[in-house]
Amino acid sequence: MNNPLTLLDVVALTENLPEYGLHRGQVGTVVEILAPNVYEVEFSDDEGQAYAMQALSADQLMVLHYHFLKAA
Repeated sequence: MNNPLTLLDVVALTENLPEYGLHRGQVGTVVEILAPNVYEVEFSDDEGQAYAMQALSADQLMVLHYHFLKAA
């Protein structure tokens, strides 16, 4: 990953993690930076109730963008 994630980035899982009950495509929020390229991600339902929190590496995550990104 070229750009490091930042606090409160909205991310999606890029792989299944069945041992944690998490699956590719689930959306979460970065709530803590634990180490270089390691992030604590909180997963919540539509009502804001957290159902999982997991330390994940940057290569397991994809940042979601809600606005137009100009090509470099």
